[in-house]
Amino acid sequence: MAETDVVPAAQKSSWSSFLKSLATFTGDLSSMTAPSFILSPVSLVEFSAYWGEPCDELAAISAGDTPEERMLRTLKWFIMTLKGSYTRRETTTGSEKKPLNPILGELFFGHFDSPESGKLELAAEQVSHHPPVTAFRLHNQDKKVTLTGHFAQKTSFSGKSIMVKQVGHAIVKVITPSGEEESYLITLPKLRIDGLFFGSPYIELIENSSIQSSSGWHAAITYKGKGYISGAAHRFSANVSPHPMGNPSHIIEGSWIGQSKFTKTDHKSYSVGAVFADASGDDDTKQGIQVKPISEQSEMESRRVWKDVADGIRKGDFEGAGIAKSKLENEQRAKRKGEKEDGSKHALKLFDQVESDEDYRVLAQMFGYQPSSEDGYVYKGTA
Repeated sequence: MAETDVVPAAQKSSWSSFLKSLATFTGDLSSMTAPSFILSPVSLVEFSAYWGEPCDELAAISAGDTPEERMLRTLKWFIMTLKGSYTRRETTTGSEKKPLNPILGELFFGHFDSPESGKLELAAEQVSHHPPVTAFRLHNQDKKVTLTGHFAQKTSFSGKSIMVKQVGHAIVKVITPSGEEESYLITLPKLRIDGLFFGSPYIELIENSSIQSSSGWHAAITYKGKGYISGAAHRFSANVSPHPMGNPSHIIEGSWIGQSKFTKTDHKSYSVGAVFADASGDDDTKQGIQVKPISEQSEMESRRVWKDVADGIRKGDFEGAGIAKSKLENEQRAKRKGEKEDGSKHALKLFDQVESDEDYRVLAQMFGYQPSSEDGYVYKGTA
C-alpha cells in the first residue's frame, strides 16, 4: 500500500512534516501535534470503556467455584478486552487514529446493560494532564465485581515504529461464592505502532503482562506480534499457574482478536484443543456503552467538551476541527496559568490519589514485580 492511497491529498504535506518531526524528536511523543486527519473524534478518557465491553465475562468472574476457575475467567475477560482496546478502530476506519488528549478534570460516564449480567457502571476522570493519566472504575453491584485502575502512556520513536509503554495498572475485586473478597492485579502490555510510513498506523502488542490473584494463582501472558519479515499478527500465549514460580497447570495460545485454545490443561473440566476465548465475533453485534445525550451532559463530560472538534473530524472539516481544538487547548493553558498565579490547585472530583496503593503493592510483591511507582487512585464517589 502506498502512502498516496491513504493520506488525503490536502494532508500529504502535514503528514510528511509529521514523519520528519518523529525522526528527530526526543522525549515523550505525547506532546507532539498530529495532523488532523489522523485524529480520532474520541477522547482517550473514553478508552476505559473497553475494559467493560465484555461485561458478561467480567461479571462471571465472581461466580467461579474455585480460585483456579476464577483466575481462568479473569484471564478470559482480559483477553476479550484487547480487540476493542487495540484493533477495532483500525478495522472500522482503515487505520489507527490518535485519540484526543483529555483535558484535566474531563469526565466520562456510561453503563452497559446485559440481560445476562445486569448493569455495569463506568466512571472515568482525567486526573492528570502532565503526565496525562486517566483513572476509572467499573462496578457491577449485582454480581459483586469492581474494577478500578488508571493508565497513561510514554511514547518514543524507534526506527519505523512508535513504541508505547503503558503506565498504570488495574485491580479487579470480587466477592466469591463463599463470601470472601478476592483481588486480581492486571499489569499492562507494551504497544508498537507500525504502518506510519504508509500513512496507515496499526497497533501490535509486544512483550509481556501479568495477572496476579490474591489466592496465589498467576497468569503470565506473552504477546507475539507480527514482525517486519515474518510471524502472525495479534498472537499471545498464557501460562496459568497455582503460584508465580510454579509449573503451568494451563497453557493457552492463539489470537487475541480471534480464537485461543488450551494447548495444555491439568483440569478434568477442560481438554487440549478446546476453545478458551473467542473474540472473532461480529463487532456490529457488540453491546456498546450507553451514554447520556450531549445535551444532558455537564460541561466537563467528555463528549460535550470535544463536540466541536469531533464534529469537524467526522465531517472531514479538519481545518475547523483544528481551530476548535486549539481554542480548547488555549483555554486550558490560561486556566492552568491562573491556578499557578493564585496558588490554587485543581481538585479531583471522583478519585483521590494515594502515594502507596496497598493492594497493588501486596499483589505485585507476590510475583516479584517491581513497579516504578506504587501510587494509585481511590474512587471516592459519584459526581
